Amino acid sequence: MSAPETTVVVGSGHNALVAACYLARAGQRVVVLERDEVPGGAVSTVERFPGHQVDRGSSAHIMIRHTGIIEELELDRFGLRYIDCDPWGFTPSDGVRAPIVFHRDLDQTCASIAAACGTRDAEAYRRFVGVWGERSARVMRAFGAPPTPGKLVRSFWGLDARDGGSALSREFLQSGDALLDYWFDDERLKASLAWFGAQSGPPMSEPGTAPMAGFAALMHTLPPGRAVGGSGALSAALIARLRADGGELHTGEAVTALRRTGDRWQVSTAERTLSADTVVAGAHILATLELLRAGGFDAPLLDDWQRRIRVGPGIGMVVRLATDRLPHYPGAFPSDSARGLQFLVSDRNQLRRAHGAALGGALPPRPVVLAMSFSAVDPTIAPPGEHQLSLWAQWHPYALADGSGWARHGDREADRIVAEVDRYAPGFSSSIRQRFVQTPVDLEREMGLRGGNVMHVEMSLDQMMLWRPLPELSNQRVPGAPGLYLTGASTHPGGGVSGASGRSAARLVLTDRRRFPMPRRR
Repeated sequence: MSAPETTVVVGSGHNALVAACYLARAGQRVVVLERDEVPGGAVSTVERFPGHQVDRGSSAHIMIRHTGIIEELELDRFGLRYIDCDPWGFTPSDGVRAPIVFHRDLDQTCASIAAACGTRDAEAYRRFVGVWGERSARVMRAFGAPPTPGKLVRSFWGLDARDGGSALSREFLQSGDALLDYWFDDERLKASLAWFGAQSGPPMSEPGTAPMAGFAALMHTLPPGRAVGGSGALSAALIARLRADGGELHTGEAVTALRRTGDRWQVSTAERTLSADTVVAGAHILATLELLRAGGFDAPLLDDWQRRIRVGPGIGMVVRLATDRLPHYPGAFPSDSARGLQFLVSDRNQLRRAHGAALGGALPPRPVVLAMSFSAVDPTIAPPGEHQLSLWAQWHPYALADGSGWARHGDREADRIVAEVDRYAPGFSSSIRQRFVQTPVDLEREMGLRGGNVMHVEMSLDQMMLWRPLPELSNQRVPGAPGLYLTGASTHPGGGVSGASGRSAARLVLTDRRRFPMPRRR
């Protein structure tokens, strides 16, 4: 009787774990090797402050609940439970007009927009959700499989394609700002949706960012979810599922080289060398290329790939806070403001200036902040009588043009980020009891996020879909390296918590094994 095929998975980010779970469920022997002592990559949670379970990376899970992966892997059986962030978005009052509250319920959202921005924008928002809700659902369908031309066409087949599809394709390829200017009048509403779209990384002034802004429409179908116990609860459930199917996870064991020998892969660590039929690389694409280099892969080809992949200047930084109360936004109820994403921006020019500064290697003139206070929906992450906030700010460059290091700027920039919350919720800073700052350099050091880019590589139009991270690597295989598959944020569909890349990688492995079975081993 032949032994089960062996797959080594490099890294334990959520995409890598998703791939590992599908392969173990299919009967493969799966071994996951993680350099860090904490599994899960950027989808992990640790005790930063006494009694506080604090996310290391992601906090709100927007996409994975739209993929079907949670149901397919039956992760509820392994302890995963989500709470809806409803309302899912909140923009504070500007001192004159009411806050904007984005509920899952479209009628409630439109009523809030009418009160804050006027009836015309409220009616426009209803039509916007009707148009872009369906389009965003098709985008999610496209995210669920490798981005081959045929699969992309089938994902969008059936959408209104008048004028031979030219009008539809133009709307997808336009900038987010152009999309928002077409639909709405009120700048504060446009800034809110632009800031939501910019969570993918690129500013809404870039071509091809319209779907990122349009994705807000899908939040009325299923809003962002908060995993009970912290973002890392997703990774914990995946690990439990993996082990239930016989898979192994080894933390604190960094892979040092990947070498193809005959029809096998030799996966080296400092402690041992494993022989595998298949390798699924869930590390940053540049880290994977370095492992191939260490294993003697074609150096000129690796040089070419590395020079063409753009990590970018860095996206942002995070301030994690333990507080004794939630922010109080004038004119808002905590039930409206605290459960979802708090968009602390009222003008898109603030976004544009911050991004422009980052391109020049400078700090933003004024930080753009997204506040999240998920202890309001999940009290298990903080001790009784305390709360926890994560403040994400864009854009902050990894390398500063004046040559100064982040050790000099981190605390001062954290002060400025907190001051932005104070601007909208006066007196908030007096509630802070402890804080933990993650600069772009810290994000790289702790979680391997090259250049501090939480999306691995730029999410610009030329590095998405058929071109992510490069055209020749976009099918999640590596030319000249049979049996090696890529997953993670470096691959389609990119960053964010979706798991889609992991599922696609597993499907490719299983399809290729059926098509090209390995020799039987006794």
